[in-house]
Amino acid sequence: MSLPAKRKVAAVCGDGRLRLVEQDVPPVGKGMVLAEVHTSLVSPGTEVGGWRNLAARRRNPEPDAQPRPFGYSNAGVVLEVGVGAEEFAPGDRVACIGGGALHTDYAVVPHNLCVRLPDGVTFAQGSYAMLLATAMHALRRGAPEFGESVAVVGLGILGLLTARLYQLAGNCVIGWDLIPFRANLARKRGADAAVIVGEEDEVEATMAFTNGYGLDAGVLAFGGDGDAAMRSLGKCMKRAPDGHPMGRIMIVGNPSFQYGSHEPLGMTNVDIRRASRTGFGYHDDAWEAGAPYPPVVMRWTTRTNLELCMRLLAEKKVDVDALTTHVVPLDCIDERSSEALDDPDHILGMVFTPSAAAERH
Repeated sequence: MSLPAKRKVAAVCGDGRLRLVEQDVPPVGKGMVLAEVHTSLVSPGTEVGGWRNLAARRRNPEPDAQPRPFGYSNAGVVLEVGVGAEEFAPGDRVACIGGGALHTDYAVVPHNLCVRLPDGVTFAQGSYAMLLATAMHALRRGAPEFGESVAVVGLGILGLLTARLYQLAGNCVIGWDLIPFRANLARKRGADAAVIVGEEDEVEATMAFTNGYGLDAGVLAFGGDGDAAMRSLGKCMKRAPDGHPMGRIMIVGNPSFQYGSHEPLGMTNVDIRRASRTGFGYHDDAWEAGAPYPPVVMRWTTRTNLELCMRLLAEKKVDVDALTTHVVPLDCIDERSSEALDDPDHILGMVFTPSAAAERH
């Protein structure tokens, strides 16, 4: 088949609507892979500022804002590989992440940001690669021990996936969220308990969940004002005999804190770690399109994290199907996404399906 010269790409517009723009398909350079995209997953917090914020922008448009292409996690079929990417071949089913993995019908992505889809893993499941690998890197940075108690604050896609991985690592997980739909889903998919913040006392519920011992770790997996959540977590952390809170808090999302600090007064003995990447190598241009790091030196890179994520999906240890609430054909993106935004609190995983790929395969 002849390779495409043009592609359609989803873009966020100033009026809060999602529309398609046309672009040239990028050249397939050294270390790159061209894939025909079958599905892509929206990461709402990073890509559109959250579903509530996108809905609000429709009511308060920015008419001078230019359409902004977005997306960084998709799955499809390899069409062509560049020099140095010969571990893939045309016809391979792959998951792709990073800045090249847009919501589009054709994507050009560095080969170390691509992994094969195992048999039995669908394109839609593979499109969760970016957020699942981000959750996995957060787990590694958090260094949990078997049997610990963990609170995950923010039960969007990333929070739910992080909670599930902590469960797989042998931890007892309680989730917090403001949105009842998400808390209820967490109780079924990834958390041992969940609290609807504002309707329940998250500190009281969490202390009861830990039998009064307190949390060994917490995870912040949301954007926006983080002060209230951090204060509540501080009250829930385990205590040393001198009364100081102890433990680890992972910042996976992008919360903001007063005075630009994420170390509130009284939590100086809590280990606070940021982890908002998929693993080592991500954003290292030479690695993404070049040679891998020696495994004996760097066992868990973005690539090896992605490969393990695909294995967990294949073995049904992580269920992402339950997280997909909306499937939107790319050609209908404006109409269908606008309908969904009438009820933003019931959007979780929105998957785009380029219709051209669906017709050819």
